[in-house]
Amino acid sequence: MIIKFIQNRRSVFSFSKKMIEPEKVNELFDAAHLAPSSMNIQPWRFIYAVRDEPEFNLFLDALVEGNRNWAKDAALLILSFAQMEYIHNEKIFQNKYAWHDTCLANSLLMIQAASMRLVTHPMGGFDGSKAKINFSLPQQFEPIAIIAVGYPGDSSMLSDELLKRQAAPRIRKSLNEVAMRANDKVEIK
Repeated sequence: MIIKFIQNRRSVFSFSKKMIEPEKVNELFDAAHLAPSSMNIQPWRFIYAVRDEPEFNLFLDALVEGNRNWAKDAALLILSFAQMEYIHNEKIFQNKYAWHDTCLANSLLMIQAASMRLVTHPMGGFDGSKAKINFSLPQQFEPIAIIAVGYPGDSSMLSDELLKRQAAPRIRKSLNEVAMRANDKVEIK
């Protein structure tokens, strides 16, 4: 049986004005930092701000306009970013698994949020260069996603377009399209 928090998690556009309690914010990051990573490098990093902090605007500034219009209502915005290099035996290596590992941490954060009755919406619609500048990220770090987090809001307050998108059925490819036995003829579409 699929864990209900995985099964029920979906990206939303409507957020309540209620702020997230600081201990719950800490729990989100505690879950994320427990993610597995290649060679235990743990390349993920997070920067966050709550809606009533001036730094919140740095996140909004990096978002594309379509995301900015609704993400401004989230209680919390998080930028996840990955360390793209690591040092081993005094040599610098490129970490080709940094995105993968950071996305695992993002997933655990969002599943933890769902278990706490919070809603999330991860976004790739942002300017990574602007995010690097806004948050003074060192060169070896690459922005991955901005995640909006909050309590569920009143969907009736959304624009018709966003209401339609949020109410749309959650569609996934069939399982046999994404998981194949090695001894079957593999047909990737």
